[in-house]
Amino acid sequence: MARIVLLNKPYGYLSQFTPEGRWRGLKDLLPVPGVYVAGRLDADSEGLLVLTDDGALQARIAEPKHKLPKTYWVQVEGEPSEEALAQLRRGVRYADFTTRPCGVRRIAPPEGLWERDPPIRFRQSIPTSWLEVVLSEGKNRQIRRMTAHVGFPTLRLIRYAVGAASLGGLAPGDWREFIGGYADLADRRA
Repeated sequence: MARIVLLNKPYGYLSQFTPEGRWRGLKDLLPVPGVYVAGRLDADSEGLLVLTDDGALQARIAEPKHKLPKTYWVQVEGEPSEEALAQLRRGVRYADFTTRPCGVRRIAPPEGLWERDPPIRFRQSIPTSWLEVVLSEGKNRQIRRMTAHVGFPTLRLIRYAVGAASLGGLAPGDWREFIGGYADLADRRA
């Protein structure tokens, strides 16, 4: 059976084992040899990374054609209108692509959320809001581009879940084994 590892990637780490420029690599966090990242998070994003030692499983988790949902907690600048949320749900059209329809809803600030180091930009005169966004694709900086497009820039982006696997109390930099295979990850009841 393939080995699957769940890691809570902190801000400032790349989704690779080697550091690059000012960004750190996962080798500082994960002493598990032979596993590779299935899907990426930008260095300025946080949250769940799934790693595995099975190349076919790695591709299946990461490939949008398999439609494995990915759930994000997104802190945005301002308070999005219902119209802006509806536009995000329908999909956003750009010159090079149109995003697939996705799930978007307002949420309360996530309970027990760790402080980000460094903290996000804070403006006393502009409130912030939290959204939950569920995508089945993952284009480069997609959520940041989408929220900016409707006028509410992303301040903080945390991937909470990939399919049925979630952070489930993992602190930044912590990891645990996921028991099961792709069918267990894809099982939305889990």
